[in-house]
Amino acid sequence: MDIIEDIAEIREIYGEPMERTVKKQLPRLEKHSRAFIALSPFLVIASSDPSGRCDASPKGDAPGFVKVIDDQTLLIPDRLGNNRVDTIGNLLARPGVGLIFFVPGINETLRVNGTASITTDPALLEPLAVNGKVPRSASPKPQRSCTKRLPRTDSITGPTGPTRRAAWRSLPMRNCDRTALPRRCR
Repeated sequence: MDIIEDIAEIREIYGEPMERTVKKQLPRLEKHSRAFIALSPFLVIASSDPSGRCDASPKGDAPGFVKVIDDQTLLIPDRLGNNRVDTIGNLLARPGVGLIFFVPGINETLRVNGTASITTDPALLEPLAVNGKVPRSASPKPQRSCTKRLPRTDSITGPTGPTRRAAWRSLPMRNCDRTALPRRCR
């Protein structure tokens, strides 16, 4: 079996990414990313432990449960659960994190990557209370973001709902705004 060990070997096979693909990755959370996060009731957070073993954990609540603090920071509440604290332990040891936000009825995702920390600051946690229960901790994360279409996902996301679709601009329109590259956007 041939094993690829160098990115140059992969580039020989795949070539370079299109300029539009590179430019859609942003160093901040702009209005489209913020809108998607506000609609999202579910995300998957990927982290790794000190030995490099990866973990992907689901997080969910009412749409908008993740708060956008500023253009570079999200606040993800950690609600009462099984007390394994795998993700929190991973983030304390290795703060690199990847998030994928989902919105039911929209076959696109928002990927957000960055570094994380854990806070127990009451001023940050109290506004995240649900039914009077304040999360025990939260993860503020500086970010960079990128959208990705989920092909063939009606079985996962369900049919696209008109209400959600109306609240969310199409991927090509958002990418046009983000990249500022000439394109048939209108």
